[in-house]
Amino acid sequence: MSNHLGADGFKRTKEQDLKISQDLLATFNTPSGQSTLQYLKSVTIEAVAGGAISNEELRHLEGQRYLVALIVKRMKLAERAKNGRTNTTS
Repeated sequence: MSNHLGADGFKRTKEQDLKISQDLLATFNTPSGQSTLQYLKSVTIEAVAGGAISNEELRHLEGQRYLVALIVKRMKLAERAKNGRTNTTS
């Protein structure tokens, strides 16, 4: 196993990591996928919690935000790889 650290912080081979990013790009880079991704962003990344949110609710929301941001990040990595850019780690 390679010491490559993936976009999500897990060790796997560069090939395995790129495949995950490419699969996410293929999934969300369609009209339905883009609509779904926009919905996920609207209820996570674009959501404003306010001051009355509890610690537990905030932690839950931040976990959701992390996952949506990871999908977006991996899509960008796959696009860069597709366009011939070699830096696919960030």
